[in-house]
Amino acid sequence: MDPYVKTVVSEELPVAEELKIKKLVVGSGDGPRVCIITGIHGDELEGQYVCFEMARRLRASPEAVKGTVEIWPAINPLGVDSVCRGIPTFDLDMNRIFPGSYDGHMVERVANQVVDDLAGADMVVDIHSSNVFLYEMPQARISQMTAQRLMPFAKLLNLDFIWVHEAATVLQSTIAHSLNSLGTPTLVVEMGIGMRITQEYGDRLVAGLFNLLAKMGVWGAIPVPASVSSPLVSTDGEVTMINSPFSGVVVNTAPHSSWVKPGAVLCQVVSPLTGDVLADVKSPVEGLLFTQRGYPVVYEGSLIARIFSPNRKSN
Repeated sequence: MDPYVKTVVSEELPVAEELKIKKLVVGSGDGPRVCIITGIHGDELEGQYVCFEMARRLRASPEAVKGTVEIWPAINPLGVDSVCRGIPTFDLDMNRIFPGSYDGHMVERVANQVVDDLAGADMVVDIHSSNVFLYEMPQARISQMTAQRLMPFAKLLNLDFIWVHEAATVLQSTIAHSLNSLGTPTLVVEMGIGMRITQEYGDRLVAGLFNLLAKMGVWGAIPVPASVSSPLVSTDGEVTMINSPFSGVVVNTAPHSSWVKPGAVLCQVVSPLTGDVLADVKSPVEGLLFTQRGYPVVYEGSLIARIFSPNRKSN
């Protein structure tokens, strides 16, 4: 079957406009079904490049797809079009309303239709960027209750880091939690920074996705990545959050994704008005600097870094 574009959701909007959520379908329909989704937050654009590369390569060799691959570039098309994190005019974070409701408000109906269509897939990969404030190394985020099932797949994705975290209440309204609760395995990937595309990260994830497809028996063409990264794995309690002690402007000194020692200066918080260095922010632990402040203006208490320390449990 030739690749085709299918409209999954169509809802009328004011002023003769229409909300449409579309997916590219590649494959025969026989065998495993893998869905690659992104664009739930309209200001997270790293997944747009990944979808482009996946669609381009899959369409070039559709005969190599032994099952079905679906590419969903914009779950929140209004947000992507307007570079708005939530759903414009509704002031809603779409990733806080899943699984939605068939009888609910328009946005709840949309969320419900998306979940219904994705349910039953053999794997869903939900790609996110960070927001505009933080820069993230390529990582998978998995809740503790799904870790045993999802960990083997996460290790195939050519990522640097896997963060296993507790299932906080707010996460229960995400698309990943909703699909996992329905028995549809769903991985969350986070990388880069909001409103930007980090091509190096995208290329790495594309290689990892083809590795995943090959291991699942969905992709039968050459080349398949000869090797992928072996990620570090964090369980809850091994991540140290570092917040700004003052309001000001952050000047980073430690390279992103670097290994830091206790006492290493991660950044300075400075005052543009007086020229003073308000604080040398130092690492309290040894570990991997996997989250770093990207947007330089901070207020007291703003998150400026996360550090993963293997074999260390935080208090």
